[in-house]
Amino acid sequence: MTIAQLQLGKNGVTEGFIETLKNHFKKHKIVKISVLKSYCRDRLALKDISIKILERLGPRYSYNSIGYTITIKRGRR
Repeated sequence: MTIAQLQLGKNGVTEGFIETLKNHFKKHKIVKISVLKSYCRDRLALKDISIKILERLGPRYSYNSIGYTITIKRGRR
């Protein structure tokens, strides 16, 4: 199983970013998102960003964050 990787920069969580994320989940079960310095360097804001992404993806996804990398996993349902 391969893991897709994306970067989240100064434009933030846009419709285009969410669409790209959904397209990666068509082929991969796990996507790692590197949050760049130009977007966020605050741990609490990083948690809010993760929750915002999950709300837009739907209930069958879960996340884990280590450092400034958000790992999103698609579950079954």
